[in-house]
Amino acid sequence: MVEVQIDKIVSALQNAKQPQSEFVKLMDSFKDPYLVLISCILSLRTNDKTTYPATLRMLELAKTPQEMMEVNVEDLSNAIYPVGFYKNKAEQIIELSKEIVEKYSGIVPNSIEELCKFKGVGRKTANLVMSLGFGEPAICVDVHVHRIFNRLGYIKTKNPEETEFALRKILPLKHWIPINTLLVTHGQNVCKPIKPQCEKCPIVKHCNKYF
Repeated sequence: MVEVQIDKIVSALQNAKQPQSEFVKLMDSFKDPYLVLISCILSLRTNDKTTYPATLRMLELAKTPQEMMEVNVEDLSNAIYPVGFYKNKAEQIIELSKEIVEKYSGIVPNSIEELCKFKGVGRKTANLVMSLGFGEPAICVDVHVHRIFNRLGYIKTKNPEETEFALRKILPLKHWIPINTLLVTHGQNVCKPIKPQCEKCPIVKHCNKYF
């Protein structure tokens, strides 16, 4: 079993400068909890190539909860099509926006517990809002983060939620915010679910799956 040296892994991924999807770049640029929240909702069960232009079309209609609650559901549905479950997501985003305005005075709550009270918002989305929107240490675990950390042998978990809580115990705090972007990018380019490109992997020497 190889030794998993997390500082060296993070450094190698940062130095590799793998190409990021346009959606990942957009999310990293927001620094706005509301925009992170509604864009993350769009991205669920949809690939980045589809989500990116849909997000831009959505933001042409509204960029604040006050604006979004006034948008017609059909107009939003048409704008975000063809993201997965686009009709449900349009209704969810508008209702969520109304709730933010009416219950939270138009301000997105800054706690995972409160964020998870919104219909359809799970820990993955809540953690992403905390980290990218509020700049607070939080570990957003999607399929890429779950898959890669298990392949490395850094953890041994069965699902993303288990992975989040396992990482909270052992991952240095300084890596909490950047780790999602790094591993999503690595997962999209190299460490793919099927036929990972181990021959071009910058962290292969740390990987228990390879050795």
